[in-house]
Amino acid sequence: MISALDISTSGLIAQRERLTTISQNIANMSSLRDANGRIGPYKAKHVILETDHELATSSGAAGVKVAEVREDSVEPKRRWQPDHPLAIQDGKWKGYVEYPNVDMTEQFVDALEASRAYESNVGVIEMTKNMTSQTLRILA
Repeated sequence: MISALDISTSGLIAQRERLTTISQNIANMSSLRDANGRIGPYKAKHVILETDHELATSSGAAGVKVAEVREDSVEPKRRWQPDHPLAIQDGKWKGYVEYPNVDMTEQFVDALEASRAYESNVGVIEMTKNMTSQTLRILA
């Protein structure tokens, strides 16, 4: 039963990381400069999960861990705003302003999925705790 707790805890940690990344995406969906102040739109990030074989059980169940947080490769959104101080000054996109590639609908759906997965892991932990309690009560 302890392995069930470990596996569910790994799921909680992974989903918390997803929710943190989603909240950063939403918070920066209007940012036209990077963290160092350089001109350039914020790029949405996505959490990539992988199986955590360190938590694998003999039955084949395994935990999950964050493999990486990857920047989205989708091009930034461009709007024609030639008078904007951050408008591109030359080249093909002259007069356009680049905005972050954050899609609010996608972020909302991802947040809903991550929160449901988080709730599921909490439920498994609660059930495991109850089963352990019942087992100890029977043995006592």
